[in-house]
Amino acid sequence: MSRVFVTRRIPQPGIDRLKEHFTDVEVFAGDRDMDKREIIAFMKRCEVLLSMLTNPIDRDVLESNPELKGVCNYAAGYNNIDLTFARQVGIKVCNTPDVLTESTADLAWALMLSVARRVMEGDRMMRQEGFPGWEPMLLLGMDLHHKTLGILGMGRIGQAVAARAIGFGMRVIYHKPSGPLSDLPFKAEFVPRDTLLKEADFISIHVPLTPGSRHMIGEREFGLMKNTAVLVNTARGPIVDEKALVNALKDGQIFGAGLDVFENEPALEPGLTGLPNVVLLPHIGSASIETRTAMALLAADNAIAVLKGEKPLYQVK
Repeated sequence: MSRVFVTRRIPQPGIDRLKEHFTDVEVFAGDRDMDKREIIAFMKRCEVLLSMLTNPIDRDVLESNPELKGVCNYAAGYNNIDLTFARQVGIKVCNTPDVLTESTADLAWALMLSVARRVMEGDRMMRQEGFPGWEPMLLLGMDLHHKTLGILGMGRIGQAVAARAIGFGMRVIYHKPSGPLSDLPFKAEFVPRDTLLKEADFISIHVPLTPGSRHMIGEREFGLMKNTAVLVNTARGPIVDEKALVNALKDGQIFGAGLDVFENEPALEPGLTGLPNVVLLPHIGSASIETRTAMALLAADNAIAVLKGEKPLYQVK
């Protein structure tokens, strides 16, 4: 008998794929995140755990089931998993990158456009106050075309965001901690990080969350940016010091910000929701029907490979 436990409901095609190979597929019935105690109780005797990025899969969880062969995250990230201990005890850890690249890049642009052209402010005005009539100074925003886009982290998603800038006639600059890339399919200039912060009109964050990237953007960095700059974060919340961000938005150090991720998610930094120059989204970078279904199928295929003792398509190294 083979068993997989899924910590939250995912698109049905992924569940159907699991049922083709596992004799027992259990999905947590609650419409919320499970806490660690619940995960430990529910995952007993399962060979594979299919988890969410919001699940704390630490040493206690991994040690609780000696039959566990693998943890398959329904996410590109895996910073919720104690990867070091998993490696020590031979538990495979898998993720679902690639399939969410384009959707996340789309959302980064949606945030850039929404902040720069004050879309949310206009929507709130129309709903709450009505259309005041055309005015020459009403909700003046920032153009994107022919401006400078700065990409922090030029991985898959960063490149997808940068490629979309071609249609806007933008100059693209980027910084990647490991150095410049030689094979980009579009024109982009590698620059030092401080140069990017000083010159970019739009800054889009696409670095992974590591001890070195935590609070990569803080008080000092906001001080380097243009007061007309727009910051977008669709990567990981703790990369930005949200206290410093609130102050920068209040003081006009930058024009605005668009956030799909948050430092203490799902909690928001006090003062953030009251600011008109920030667009806040509930971590929906990959939330299209097509992409979330593809993630479900990929997570299921990873789990099936773990069960069969095969190398998963996406095993974290």
